[in-house]
Amino acid sequence: MFYLINFLAILLQILLVAILVRVVLTWFPVDPSNPIIRIIFEVTEPVLAPFRRVIPRIGMFDLSPIAAMLVIQVILSNLRV
Repeated sequence: MFYLINFLAILLQILLVAILVRVVLTWFPVDPSNPIIRIIFEVTEPVLAPFRRVIPRIGMFDLSPIAAMLVIQVILSNLRV
């Protein structure tokens, strides 16, 4: 059981980094056909899409990554109890 929790924690941490990288990439003009960019978007979109349905954009700001990162942090903190 311990290994499963550790594995899940590592996956969630990787997801956090991927979301952060995606946010930073939105600040720069990137080629969406780049394989690395596509992987980051394909990994993070299933997590961010439900948050986008609930949280509206504020002007040009998308707050769904912040909400997703907060939820992932809460899950991580509960995993390590």
